Amino acid sequence: MSPGVPSGTVRIFDTTLRDGEQAPGAGLTAAEKLEVARQLARLRVDVIEAGFPAASPGDFEAVQRIARETKGGVAVAALARCRDGDPQRAIEAIRVAERPHLHVFIATSDIHLAHKLRMTREQALAEARRWVSHGRERLGQDVEIEFSAEDASRTDPDFLLQVYGAVVEAGASTVNIPDTVGYAIPAEFGELVGRVVALVGRDATVSVHCHNDLGLATANTLAAVQAGARQVEVTVNGLGERAGNASLEEVVMALRTRPTQFPQLGSGVQTEQITAASRLVSYLTGFTIQPNKAIVGGNAFAHESGIHQDGVIKNPLTYEIMTPQSVGLSGSQLTIGKLSGRKGLQGKLRELGHDVEGEALDAIYREAIALADAKKEVTDSDLLALVEQRAAEVPASVSLLGWSVTSSGGGRSTGAVTVTVAGEERSADTTGNGPVNALYGAVDQAIGPVLGWHPVLTAYEIRAVSAGEDAQGQVLVRCRRSSDSGAGALAVSGHGLSTNIIEASLEAYLVAINKLHGAEIGSVRAAFVAPAAAQEKP
Repeated sequence: MSPGVPSGTVRIFDTTLRDGEQAPGAGLTAAEKLEVARQLARLRVDVIEAGFPAASPGDFEAVQRIARETKGGVAVAALARCRDGDPQRAIEAIRVAERPHLHVFIATSDIHLAHKLRMTREQALAEARRWVSHGRERLGQDVEIEFSAEDASRTDPDFLLQVYGAVVEAGASTVNIPDTVGYAIPAEFGELVGRVVALVGRDATVSVHCHNDLGLATANTLAAVQAGARQVEVTVNGLGERAGNASLEEVVMALRTRPTQFPQLGSGVQTEQITAASRLVSYLTGFTIQPNKAIVGGNAFAHESGIHQDGVIKNPLTYEIMTPQSVGLSGSQLTIGKLSGRKGLQGKLRELGHDVEGEALDAIYREAIALADAKKEVTDSDLLALVEQRAAEVPASVSLLGWSVTSSGGGRSTGAVTVTVAGEERSADTTGNGPVNALYGAVDQAIGPVLGWHPVLTAYEIRAVSAGEDAQGQVLVRCRRSSDSGAGALAVSGHGLSTNIIEASLEAYLVAINKLHGAEIGSVRAAFVAPAAAQEKP
């Protein structure tokens, strides 16, 4: 058990507003930092490291304001170098906090001592003692004083242990082991943490702060917890210097999801607030979350493969080790792609409010798979458009066999079509003032001699079904027969749907033609049937 940390608890120290903000381009205004701090409080992290007060007047003001306004038992930390001026500024900023937490650090690796600080080991040790003692004297015995040995994972282990023993003796209540450059491997890092725990674990909380340069930040953090660390320093979305820090959401959900690996250990984080925190930090920093990011990525609970979709529909546990609701999402996503199966598509359509079975499902499935080959992502809007298009189908006495068009800037377009009309194959070509106009003219030429009329276009509209350059285009046309005129003339609509807007335009035109032809056939039948029916009436 670590002093200051309740038994069975891993303290979550969030440094999004300090180390996370050090990611190039991730700077936040004071107002934005306060907004993130409020969300972190809702997330119920244990400590919010609000910034580096000595860095600038703006950062001092932001830290002080967060310290003043953060309530509910959340500690507010400020970082300071073991250097005259820094600790005093940090103490001034956090003194107003409900729970102040002073965090001082100095580098201890020979690389840093020789090339950055130009100090000896003895000098660094003396500075560490001095500023830990200063913090304890200024803030009293009840305030958390944390010491970090920067670049601990590349520090001589015997010297590192000497430093930690000295700062605990000087008043540090938490000692932090930073893997500053992401150099450690889980097994060796766990062993190092175990040695520190054995030395000072009865008198201080052992903490870790891991970077992701080798992609091992979360793994190293979890290895440290298994070795006895009881504070983890993390950031939302893994934001931070270079490749970032250990990700809060990954560490917290690993502790929750694998209880047998972390017996009787957990955090007080309100995990249902994770997604909200992730999205807020992403929005304010402008750092987009990669789709395959664990826990909070757009694909974290998305299933596209038919095998996976079938399993998730039957029981989500087949492919989900945590529920989407546990991190603040409404549910899983069944995404449709070329590897999806019919059951996955049927489940997705049910989510969208359409219960489709049998031949209709088969037809929409074929169209959805063809669409997945044509564009990057099949969206909900795409699927709804396919269902709506299917619902509007009419018997096709006129069908399109093929088409081609040529068009160039400043010149007229030439369109050619081949259609079947009442079982007769006909071809025609003509010119127009654009590709759609030319093709519509060719269709008119092909069907006119057989039907005795051609459509008259009264409206033409295009809209994108979804976003992106590969979006499906939906075309709406309204037509009447050329042989009809006046207020009573029948007008019909036709819809077309395709990633090729010209193809969608032709499809819409053919639908309208078939509606008009069907209406014509129906009226002729009515003329023959009506008199006979009238004779049968009593």
